[in-house]
Amino acid sequence: MANEVIVTADSLKRRQRLGRIVKTTLLILLLSLIVLYIILQVIYNEGKFTVTLDPNQQLRSGLAMYESLNDPTPKRKLYANSIKFMDNISIKWLPDNLKDEDGGSHNGENYIAYTFYLENQGTEVINYWYKVVTDDVIKNVDEAVRIEIYRNDESKIYAKGSSTTGEAEEGTTKFRTDEDGTIILEQRQNFNPGDVDKYTIVVWIEGDDPECTNALLGGEIKMHMDITEEHVNQ
Repeated sequence: MANEVIVTADSLKRRQRLGRIVKTTLLILLLSLIVLYIILQVIYNEGKFTVTLDPNQQLRSGLAMYESLNDPTPKRKLYANSIKFMDNISIKWLPDNLKDEDGGSHNGENYIAYTFYLENQGTEVINYWYKVVTDDVIKNVDEAVRIEIYRNDESKIYAKGSSTTGEAEEGTTKFRTDEDGTIILEQRQNFNPGDVDKYTIVVWIEGDDPECTNALLGGEIKMHMDITEEHVNQ
């Protein structure tokens, strides 16, 4: 009889120890899920599009970046506001005056629009490069994404090549396929002292793209723009 009591007590201790292990494991898993959720929130819900200037660039050349002509304080990084939901639209639905906005975010229904400025505040002629890089793509939504870049009054539209022919979609310049995720790379030459370039970036999902299907529902894309420069020897 005494042996039975001892066995029962040991079993109870084991059950209690197992219960503590299970509770601890569940708590760790819960904390991990919370951390993962926070990370995903930061990645996918904050700063869908950023513009970054080489931190040493202003010191070397006087190239400055800012968001508004009313406040030309140079910034190293600019943030465009995201939108919670983006349905497919036609380019024909976009306003005609997007490039006329003063600066900053001016998103509309189902598109992102952001305007900023680059100024040569130095004394040398500059060539600079700008590139757009994709950081992450979910459910291949980039198949139907369009990126329009206005530099001053000139516009150029970029898109991923056709999945069937590999050629550029009509009216667009085909995305690059660089290993680092660069999809757009352009050079601005002969940027003279005192010159100001105005940029407006517009992003939308083109409903007339053959790849714009229900398979893209729930997709997301995160990207950024980098600006670097080189001097021109004269």
